[in-house]
Amino acid sequence: MDRIQLSPDLELSRLVYGLWRIGDDADTSPKHVEAKIEACLAQGITTMDNADIYGGYTAEAIFGAALKASPSLRDRIEIVTKCGIVAPAGRHSAVRGKHYDTSAGHINASVEASLRDMATDYIDLLLIHRPDPFMDPDETGPALDALVASGKVRAVGVSNFRPWDFSLLQSSMEAELITNQIEMSLVATDSFTNGDLAYLQERNIAPMAWSPLGGGSLFKPENQRLMTVLERTAGEQDVDATAVAVAWLLAHPARILPVLGTNNPGRIGKIADAAKVTIDRQTWFELYTAAIGKQVP
Repeated sequence: MDRIQLSPDLELSRLVYGLWRIGDDADTSPKHVEAKIEACLAQGITTMDNADIYGGYTAEAIFGAALKASPSLRDRIEIVTKCGIVAPAGRHSAVRGKHYDTSAGHINASVEASLRDMATDYIDLLLIHRPDPFMDPDETGPALDALVASGKVRAVGVSNFRPWDFSLLQSSMEAELITNQIEMSLVATDSFTNGDLAYLQERNIAPMAWSPLGGGSLFKPENQRLMTVLERTAGEQDVDATAVAVAWLLAHPARILPVLGTNNPGRIGKIADAAKVTIDRQTWFELYTAAIGKQVP
């Protein structure tokens, strides 16, 4: 499995295992979660993507229970987690409505809860989950800097930020924002042309891609034209269509890190198949034009 150097001190596996739906599994026992982690590690997938809000603020604790049961796992993985979304669930059930909080107090409290729930002394990569229209960069930026300086967080980044949001926060920071996790897939192609990806490439910042299979929408009947190309390419390379869709992202020169989440053991075991697929320029554009429903100008 290839690895991507996001900063001088942090590299992640090219494919990332997403923990968004870990709490939806019928079995959330430490033993079962550990088996998923081991299935990823067997393929060279060492990076685990979480967020405080996942599972109504339960996913980090479910994941942490496996690390408590098998402490040696921590030294074999990198943990990515996110904060900044406050929704009326779990420990925030008393709030009046969903909102964002990027204040220093909230970020620090969230990190302490994440460290406790995931049974770890440090987070490898902390992301601000959504751009906050009420953000004070002169408060948020120094709060992130202080977490890096403390060693509680090795590196920081953002998720779902537009270029101007990214620049605003970075302008008030000493530490570098090392990634932006954005939606990218064959059914979410806007970032390839709206400047989001170009902004990161210009700065040599490797992006992470959430929902690289479009949350399953890739396989809906309305995407039959795209599926025809995916299945043909998959047949030529002895993989399934899912692997080709992920490989389409891997082929891009921006060094995209797709985040793939599934509770199905068989699918977990095949995540790394995407790394076996070769996508040349013509195939990349064939998939792209099938996805957008027209030829490029």
